[in-house]
Amino acid sequence: MKAIIKKTIMALVCLVAFQQTAMADNDKPITVNQLPAAAQQVIKSHFSGMKVALAKMETGFLEKSYDVIFTTGEKIEFDRNGNWVEIECKRTAVPAALIPAQIKSYVNTNYSGISILKIEKDRNEYEINLSNGVEIKFNQNFLVIDID
Repeated sequence: MKAIIKKTIMALVCLVAFQQTAMADNDKPITVNQLPAAAQQVIKSHFSGMKVALAKMETGFLEKSYDVIFTTGEKIEFDRNGNWVEIECKRTAVPAALIPAQIKSYVNTNYSGISILKIEKDRNEYEINLSNGVEIKFNQNFLVIDID
């Protein structure tokens, strides 16, 4: 009897894992108007002169995110609420208004004249890439925790 229960539980675990894999990485092209309002505002305020090449919604098992790629190569990733989580610029610097003041101050003091080309944030840290190839990580209190 125990063997049957164990096999049944194992089969259920495998089925759930298979369904999660099947549901992950579901990308769907959308229009800019279908983005959350916060994401639309970031684009309107800071990338208004750029043409959108692709906007897409990515859905996973418990996640939803949005990507916007411009014809110039710039890319913004947003979370489910439309808050940016990554901004990657190819031809221009990340808009200064989107960079936390503490990070701007650190870069201006220590890397004068160098642009921030990429910024990424998560719950605990920020990571930036500078135009000179340096990558810097900051903790949630904006203290430098790593430089590559």
